[in-house]
Amino acid sequence: MGFTVSLLLAATGAILIWAVDTTASGFNIHTAGVILLVVGVVGFVVSLVFWSSWGGFGGIRRADERDPVVR
Repeated sequence: MGFTVSLLLAATGAILIWAVDTTASGFNIHTAGVILLVVGVVGFVVSLVFWSSWGGFGGIRRADERDPVVR
C-alpha cells in the first residue's frame, strides 16, 4: 500500500467518522470509518518505514561501494 492509497483511506475514514450524520440498520458507518482511518494511518506509517529503509531512487553511493580502481 502506497502513500496515496493510505492517505485516501484515512481521509475517507475521517469523513465517515466526523462528517456523515446518518444511520443504517445493520451497519455502523462510524465503525467502518474508524477501521478505514486506522488502516490508512498504519499503512502510511509502514510506507514511511519501508521508504526510509529502501533509500528512494538513486542517490549518492558511499566511497566503499564504488567500483574498484584497477591500476
